[in-house]
Amino acid sequence: MRASRFFISTLKEAPSDAEIVSHKLMIRAGMIKRLGSGIYNYMPMGLRVIRKVENIVREEMNRAGAVELLMPLVQPAELWQETGRWDKMGPELLRVKDRHGRDFAIQPTSEEVVTDIARSEIKSYRQLPVNFYHIQTKFRDERRPRFGLMRGREFTMKDAYSFDRDVEGLKKSYQAMVDAYTRIFNRFGLNFRAVAADNGAIGGSGSQEFHVIADTGEDALVYCPQSDYAANIEAAEAVAPSKPRNPPTQALTKTATPNKTRCDEVAEFLAMSLTDTVKSIVLSVEKEEGEREIWLLLVRGDHELNEVKAGKLPGIGPFRFASDTEILEHFGSKPGYLGPINIPKSVKIVADRTVAQMSDFICGANEENFHYTGANWGRDLPEPVVADIRNVIAGDVSPDGKGVLEVQRGIEVGHVFQLGTRYSEDMKASYLDEHGKPQLMQMGCYGIGVTRILGAAIEQNFDAKGIIWPLAIAPFEVVLCPLGYDRSDAVREATESLYALLVEAGIDVILDDRGERPGAMFADWELIGVPHRVVIGERSLKEDLLEYQGRRDEAATPIARSEILSFLRSRMI
Repeated sequence: MRASRFFISTLKEAPSDAEIVSHKLMIRAGMIKRLGSGIYNYMPMGLRVIRKVENIVREEMNRAGAVELLMPLVQPAELWQETGRWDKMGPELLRVKDRHGRDFAIQPTSEEVVTDIARSEIKSYRQLPVNFYHIQTKFRDERRPRFGLMRGREFTMKDAYSFDRDVEGLKKSYQAMVDAYTRIFNRFGLNFRAVAADNGAIGGSGSQEFHVIADTGEDALVYCPQSDYAANIEAAEAVAPSKPRNPPTQALTKTATPNKTRCDEVAEFLAMSLTDTVKSIVLSVEKEEGEREIWLLLVRGDHELNEVKAGKLPGIGPFRFASDTEILEHFGSKPGYLGPINIPKSVKIVADRTVAQMSDFICGANEENFHYTGANWGRDLPEPVVADIRNVIAGDVSPDGKGVLEVQRGIEVGHVFQLGTRYSEDMKASYLDEHGKPQLMQMGCYGIGVTRILGAAIEQNFDAKGIIWPLAIAPFEVVLCPLGYDRSDAVREATESLYALLVEAGIDVILDDRGERPGAMFADWELIGVPHRVVIGERSLKEDLLEYQGRRDEAATPIARSEILSFLRSRMI
């Protein structure tokens, strides 16, 4: 490829609405151009990266035995209504009508359509297992699109769906996809981690997320350096304290805490540790016929409630945080002074495992400007219902008992699910077993955010000059930068000779023949992030040398012209 025949559109400054590094650099490097809120044109430079990502994904999916097809972007509402997701998906599902008034969805995912294919085409156990996948445009009507391709509304995703005879078969298909994803992200050249995850709205029995490690990641990942344990913080278990609860040593005392509404303020005012305090979180839970139930969840003052875990408490149902009016009605006090002592029996109390082991703790007295000190379970209030409802923190004991946990940030770029019969049951996708009896198919679902990979890779690989692409997904592997290409016959001839050599060797190379000044030319390619640069100049040619500089190198290295191909190959392993 020659730069004069390509389209290069770099910017010195990013637009003001670009918030994170990857968004800024992709716009500055001319890889994407904003068309509308959360919608981008993929420009030629960015599209080259996307195609390389797709090729790696496609090769490894095929290697794992998956079969490619292509499902439509626009899908009939009837299929989504069969599974109930037409209503459950909410406003993120973009709904449209055709000229006849029929409802359609602009697909964010394709469980319904692929299950319809399976129930139509698969009749016998002899046709199983099978795994269908496609790489297709998706649309999710995000309330607040942001961060460029990281949280856009239109994006490209690879989604795959396995169908098996039984649970054992599903587990094998699932593991095959976990192994394929591991190969994919290794080939991308990214630092990543696979973690146990919550299934969320998609349903099913088990899942793992694949995260690119980056300080700017939205997700907190928990892992044990001494073992293989890793999980998204939403799914990470907080182990109960191993030591038994200490007996009471203090009397229950109602203590004035004027204008101290936060646990840290109360602890400081009383000259106590934050770990001696208990935080009260009030939830309003939706029940039948519009009625609501009040729940009081208790976590230690230095801990945070895990809403995903809270949502799985037996009997809790859909919930929201209680309003000030609801709190005043049930506790007789405004927020900031709430606690579990002397409250109506209608309020359901759940204590985190750590709180259940506390003694002589501090909690709200349900009276403005007052807290209790010396509170104890069994003596001052009934023993609570106990559950794991908090986020883990660094230093917690690993659930596998092999060390302590650490926390790092990650960007989710892949997710694999064991769906079971979540969709096959709703859509009656069955097959005839060897005895001629109908059985529901066991399903798995496996997604990779193709365009999101670009943003995640940049968040992990950049410097003050611009992007630093891993070799496998870089728009070009090598850029040739001739100095005076349009003025020097020697430079032009040497450049053309080297260009032909690299093309013949199968190296993805671009020749910058635009006649730009060296500083501007180098700045463009450093911004774009091509991994390897070779500079051809009259001065070095007189010594039969070329100048090589890797994108992460601080300085150029002189290389003999006769050795440049072997040198590049050694650096591209």
